[in-house]
Amino acid sequence: MPNLQDIENAMPVAPLKIVALPSAERLGRRINEYIVEFRKSIHNDKVKNDPAFHGYIEKNYLVDVNVPRFGTGEAKATFAESVRGKDLFLLVDVCNHSITYKMNGYDNHMSPDDHYQDLKRVIAACSGKARRINVIMPFLYEGRQHKRNGRESLDCAYALMELRDMGVNNFITFDAHDPRVQNSTPLSGFDNFTPPYQFIKALLNSEEDLLVDKDHLIVISPDEGALDRAIYFATVLGVDTGMFYKRRDYSTIVNGKNPIVAHEFLGDNIDGKDIIIIDDMISSGGSMIDTAKQLKKMNARRVYICCTFGLFTEGLKAFDEAYEMGYFDKVVTTDLTYLPPELRTKPYFIEADMSKFIASIIDFMNHDASLTNVMATTDKIHSILEAYNNRSNMDVEFD
Repeated sequence: MPNLQDIENAMPVAPLKIVALPSAERLGRRINEYIVEFRKSIHNDKVKNDPAFHGYIEKNYLVDVNVPRFGTGEAKATFAESVRGKDLFLLVDVCNHSITYKMNGYDNHMSPDDHYQDLKRVIAACSGKARRINVIMPFLYEGRQHKRNGRESLDCAYALMELRDMGVNNFITFDAHDPRVQNSTPLSGFDNFTPPYQFIKALLNSEEDLLVDKDHLIVISPDEGALDRAIYFATVLGVDTGMFYKRRDYSTIVNGKNPIVAHEFLGDNIDGKDIIIIDDMISSGGSMIDTAKQLKKMNARRVYICCTFGLFTEGLKAFDEAYEMGYFDKVVTTDLTYLPPELRTKPYFIEADMSKFIASIIDFMNHDASLTNVMATTDKIHSILEAYNNRSNMDVEFD
């Protein structure tokens, strides 16, 4: 955990409680374990004796919350314990499609709209008694509908305004499609984090012969929208960057978007180099696979796909086939959203664990401490690269 001394003597805003909705139970349990571990390591006598620190060190910070549904599909939220005066952190995964409920005898899979509605129910069940409400929504609900073109709805901005009006003090998300959507609530807390440190850590732990220098590695953006991510990642690693330009057919719309006609590469020679493709999400995966295929045709050595959210909306068959054809070598994605169990069995899959990072964010925010140390990943990346290059044991894991 970064700079523990910065919060050892800081007062918490209020007793900490984590509300993991059913969509994020797995991630919530892992975050809870880390926070329990963090606070056991605190060396401060005030924690044990000062009434202001009552409930600071606990064996469990998770709140028992339930969201039952009626036969019509309607629902309600109920707390099994008091949350009065607590600093609540609500965790929700709007992309968890594995949860089902009965409606008029039929099984329905929960959609992002269902999860968002459940989040509002939980907030309403607090009845204004919590000291502070903070929402952690890793995948920003309706984040891809962040701007208006013609007669369209502004769903993401409206959702943020609605949560603000319900009393949410801080909103935490990851790799927002366009973080400028926070301008819809300029006076409310909005933090957008990115996982480049977790990406490179996962890669270094899985690959023994990765050479991170400009002669052997290049970072590629699959489109112009991900270029900022690629430039930052490449700059920190000290390597070159490149970009694919998606040429689209703007005369037609398929599944709500303009189809891609071709990918045009803009960048230096990649012959014999390892490639890291970095983006915010894998949706159907067609565009990502096509990008990897073109890179292999350009004689790339190995292709690693790094995406914050592995949605795989059309299943894994296309990725299985692309892997067998040798179009890519590994897919690195975080555990911020639901991952299908079969994905964890694939030889090409690497999981980037984000639970410790989120636990650090929660702990710092509970103390109203600056998040600069949490967000500053450049030095951490440099330190693990140095350790990787100087390693003597090839089985070492970088924390």
